[in-house]
Amino acid sequence: MRTSRAGRAGQYAALLAYLVFLAFPFLWLVSTAFKPPRELASLHPTWIPKDPTLANFRQAFDEQPLLDAALNSLAAALGTAVVAVVLATPMAYVMARRRTRLARAATGWVVVSQAFPLVLVIIPLFLVLKNLRLIDSMTGLVMVYVVWALPFALWMLVGYVRAVPRELEEAAAVDGAGRLRTLVSVTAPLLAPGLVATALFAFVTAWNEFFFALVLLKTPEKQTLPVVLTHFIGAEGVADLGPLAAAAFLATLPSLVVFALIQRRITGGMLTGAVKS
Repeated sequence: MRTSRAGRAGQYAALLAYLVFLAFPFLWLVSTAFKPPRELASLHPTWIPKDPTLANFRQAFDEQPLLDAALNSLAAALGTAVVAVVLATPMAYVMARRRTRLARAATGWVVVSQAFPLVLVIIPLFLVLKNLRLIDSMTGLVMVYVVWALPFALWMLVGYVRAVPRELEEAAAVDGAGRLRTLVSVTAPLLAPGLVATALFAFVTAWNEFFFALVLLKTPEKQTLPVVLTHFIGAEGVADLGPLAAAAFLATLPSLVVFALIQRRITGGMLTGAVKS
């Protein structure tokens, strides 16, 4: 009994330490965003600003087109979410219902694709988009984001599809419904929680992405929010810390809100995918 309690206490202590480790950057970001320049330059920084101010937020909007960049990020994220769900739903249905070599190969691709670093694919990807004349284009960026989000979206949706009883689809087939009609009218409505979770995951992925947007978008008016945040760092690497923290805090809020909405859905998808039908 004592060993069990000690082990449980150790687990809670490790979990608490991990939560503190994760929360530290965000809490420090919030604290920095509200500090005046005098406190930012202090040799003895404090967690809570002694004289909180909104000047950093005003300066951030004055120095950089944050609103336009946020709209660009929103357009890319929404486009990615919609296209990824539309493409992933029938693909996940086939992978879940047909245990063929092709389905197994697709499952292997889902796993292996997550191991490729971005640097490895950026040059051939750039050349392909250049030939298609999609460099410096929101359409090209959304295409890249969709391809990058599809593997995880498929992995999530396959678990949800396997949780749908086959008997419902068999009953629809007896009534004369084809595969497409069954997917649209029977399976898809039951996948609503999974579709929402997948769409929100794709949205967050595209909203936070930096590397592809930096390489593929050249026109300042088309740049997304993560790229614009780098403009607060000068040529010599000196950051305008207060406005940068304020802008980063505002850019982080949508991701936090969306993740708070989908974290239970994601966990449910993981558990559902672990259960064999």
